[in-house]
Amino acid sequence: MIVGVPKEVKTDEYRTAMIPVGCEELTRAGHKVLIQKGLGQGSGIADEAYAKAGAEIVDDAATVWKRAEMIVKVKEPLAQEWPLMQDGQTIFTYFHFAASEELTKAVIKSGVTAIAYETIKDARGTLPLLTPMSEVAGRMSIQEGAKYLERPFEGRGILLGGVPGVAPATVVVLGGGIVGANAAKVSAGLGALTYILDVNLDRLRYLDDVMPDNVITLYSDRHNILDCIRRADLVIGAVLIPGAKAPRLIRREDLSQMNPRAVIVDVAIDQGGCVETAKPTTHSNPTYLVDDVVHYCVANMPGAVGRTSTYALCNVTLPYALQLANKGPDKAMKDNAALLQGLNIRKGKVTNQPVAETFGLEYVPA
Repeated sequence: MIVGVPKEVKTDEYRTAMIPVGCEELTRAGHKVLIQKGLGQGSGIADEAYAKAGAEIVDDAATVWKRAEMIVKVKEPLAQEWPLMQDGQTIFTYFHFAASEELTKAVIKSGVTAIAYETIKDARGTLPLLTPMSEVAGRMSIQEGAKYLERPFEGRGILLGGVPGVAPATVVVLGGGIVGANAAKVSAGLGALTYILDVNLDRLRYLDDVMPDNVITLYSDRHNILDCIRRADLVIGAVLIPGAKAPRLIRREDLSQMNPRAVIVDVAIDQGGCVETAKPTTHSNPTYLVDDVVHYCVANMPGAVGRTSTYALCNVTLPYALQLANKGPDKAMKDNAALLQGLNIRKGKVTNQPVAETFGLEYVPA
């Protein structure tokens, strides 16, 4: 199989979907790997390292897309890439279809097989290709939130951990999954009073057992959410329904009850956001104000730490990419139920039920 890896075109995206060892493993298995020139710059990987591992360095993205039978990426294809998608091609990447009807329809029209990292689910019910980026995003959410609480960045001027004689900040984490747990861990480590809310009581019991004493677990309902955000200096949106649009937990009118210049970091923005006033931003222009509340809604947070994120992502994606290349997508998905769960769109048919329901499209079981 010819496997192509084009450079990411999303603003401030420094991750890449392939590291040299991936090229080496694929070429050893008899496949050809096309790497766009400069692919690894944002992750500190030189073209020479890819060439040494057996890859062919290609000058431009169009050539990669044209020659490849399977495209491996990090982020969903953007509008400028839609014309490059080819009928019968397999694209293996994060898609987050529920956040974009335009992308969904473009992929349907193209005839490609779209296998989404974020919906691959293993036998334990976990999301192995989403987990490492959720870990990065969860930890980064506190790092970024702490920065934008500083007064020069329009925040409240509060130090998360406080100092002797001055109370620490109050951090509210909505969602107790991988993102939320990592956010709470870092927040608590910095000394902030941290509330973590979730609807899964078993998960809350687990978090209550493993988290330090300055983390308080609460059941996530409308009253508890409102009570917490009234006191919050920093709110982390960390909810996830795999493949589906994120539920809106904070409404526009709720902002008036929050502290002036409190900060919201909506990590769920990839799936549409869990805050009504959230809209995607970039690392170059990450924040905006609504009703005197700072919103940070960068849609590719892990992209800022390209080297860490690239290696963390490729560690988990490579085994699946090898299966797809070695067996072909049809047999690979028949043999591996986790990969089959990753199938979102095939030959113009939507095979992911939450995506179909989000846009009122026909659902065809994978």
